[in-house]
Amino acid sequence: MFTGIVEELGHVVAVQDLPDAARIRVSGPIVTSDAKHGDSIAVNGVCLTVVEVEDNTFTADVMRETLTRSSLAKIAEGDKVNLERAAAVGQRLGGHIVQGHVDGTGTILAREKAEHWEMVHIGLPPQLARYVVEKGSITVDGVSLTVVTVSEDQFTVSLIPTTLDLTTLGHRLPGDAVNLEVDVLAKYVERLAVPHLRAIAGEEAQ
Repeated sequence: MFTGIVEELGHVVAVQDLPDAARIRVSGPIVTSDAKHGDSIAVNGVCLTVVEVEDNTFTADVMRETLTRSSLAKIAEGDKVNLERAAAVGQRLGGHIVQGHVDGTGTILAREKAEHWEMVHIGLPPQLARYVVEKGSITVDGVSLTVVTVSEDQFTVSLIPTTLDLTTLGHRLPGDAVNLEVDVLAKYVERLAVPHLRAIAGEEAQ
C-alpha cells in the first residue's frame, strides 16, 4: 500500500524488452536507501517489485498486464519518474489509500497557470468516470490529488508549487499520457451495492 506522496523524482537508467514483459532499471537514492529484493516501489503510481538493488538504482520487471494498462509501455531511458516506497505501518497517511494498481491512463488536455498554482485538465476514460467525484481523491502518476471538477470525459486538479517542482506533473504537456488509479473504496462500494440495487429494481418492476 502507498499514500500517493511522492518521495523523489527519479529517472530511468535502462529499459530491456522481454517477451510479453519489460525490465527497467531506475535511479533513486532515497527509495533505494533501504530497499531489498522483494520490496515494493511505486513508479509513476505502478506498484513494482524490486528484483535487484545496486548503486542507488533498482531493477523491476513489468508484466504484460501492467504494460497494457499503464503508461510504462512507452517508458524510455532518461525519462523522469515519480517514486514512492510502500507505506510503513504507523506512519502518517498524508495522501489517501493507494494500491499502486493502475486502472487506466488519461491524457493531459490543458494547463492553466496562476501565480501560485496550476490547474490541469485530464481526460477521463469512460469506464472510470463513475468512480471520480468532486473533492474526492484520485492518483495521477502516483500522486495523491483532490478532484476539483469532474464531467463524463475529464476532470481537473489543482497543483501546488511543491507538486509542480518535485513530481513529473510539473513537466507533463498536453497530449501526454498519465496513469490513473481511482479510489479503491469507490470500487468496493460499487461491488457490494450493485447486486442489492439490481434486486430492488427487479422487485419494483414486478
